[in-house]
Amino acid sequence: MRIASVEFLGVNVTPKTNWSFLLVRTDDGRTGTGECTLANQEALLEAEAARLAVNVTGEDARARNRLARLIPHAPGGLVAHAVLSAFEQALCDLAGQEAGRPIHALLGGALRDRVPLYANINRGANPRTQEGFAAAARRAVAEGFRAVKLAPFEPLVWEDAADPAQRAAYAEGIDRIAAVRAAVGRDIDIMVDAHWRFSPGGAARLVQDVAPLALFWLECPVSEANHAEIRRIRSIANDRGMRLAGAETLAGLGAYRTIIEAGCYDVLMPDIKYAGGHEEIRRIAALAHTAGVEIAPHNPTGPVCHAHSVHLCATLPNLLPLEVQFGETDRFFTLVTGHDLRFAQGCATLPAAPGLGNAIDEGGARLTPWQPMPKPWLDPRLG
Repeated sequence: MRIASVEFLGVNVTPKTNWSFLLVRTDDGRTGTGECTLANQEALLEAEAARLAVNVTGEDARARNRLARLIPHAPGGLVAHAVLSAFEQALCDLAGQEAGRPIHALLGGALRDRVPLYANINRGANPRTQEGFAAAARRAVAEGFRAVKLAPFEPLVWEDAADPAQRAAYAEGIDRIAAVRAAVGRDIDIMVDAHWRFSPGGAARLVQDVAPLALFWLECPVSEANHAEIRRIRSIANDRGMRLAGAETLAGLGAYRTIIEAGCYDVLMPDIKYAGGHEEIRRIAALAHTAGVEIAPHNPTGPVCHAHSVHLCATLPNLLPLEVQFGETDRFFTLVTGHDLRFAQGCATLPAAPGLGNAIDEGGARLTPWQPMPKPWLDPRLG
């Protein structure tokens, strides 16, 4: 089973969103699929995929450990890690197809037959008012989700704190969270993603202000590199009954080892698109397990990342609910064929088909090629 080609496929799915995929074809007619979505980096992803193709074409697709080994110091940074992670996903898909077994079976077997999910309502909230967020949360609960997440603080960035508009953005963010809590009651878990918008002092104040709203976790309040302050904020949050979560853009076991040993987070959020693929995240999860740290993979993008994440999460013992983008676009379900990805009362079901169990509808995908986004949805200073 030799690699015949590696192709980047970028697809525009909303005015604000592109999804990026990697298609690995073999000489026996199979196609393995991975996802490498990284907002506003599509041109670089495509170039990196072309570079990878030159290096791996003609190689045995079964040699996953050698071909898809993550190099932490790769000069291409997160772009290179994303393409390599997608390549590892695609090779896992091919291995399962050849063996006639789903990926979760190749990973040692599922620990659960359904994977619990939480609804990221951020892009499905329209308008982005208190009531818009509350309505999106109510829709998610009506579909069976027992946990929702929102990112309520745009356009706040702590570097601009002297601007009175930033104080207003903070107050509006708190009000959005309060509106969601009022909409869903106390039996539904709420997570808040701060997208690294705060200084350490601002994050400490944020923890105090959201404590009455009983968050399940607060996510990414400050820069990922600030371990001492993250640990301090974790302590403040834990004292108020909430977890601290983060580390969604790191890659490789070594990067996660340092934050596990530093005691930064209660919940780690490795993303199968960036962290190195299935095998690397299983190593990360195992190390986290030894420290009593839970895993809730980052998964707010397209259907291929979701499908791979479901296989992975079925095998992790220290799993919290898996993220899923809720209400952004129906193409999440229609862009792929195979196993039905629709949510079943807040859970994902496991495919029994060989490999991933899903394939991209390439004809439909190519009708809407990726488009440059003149105004990124996230302030470039934040990621």
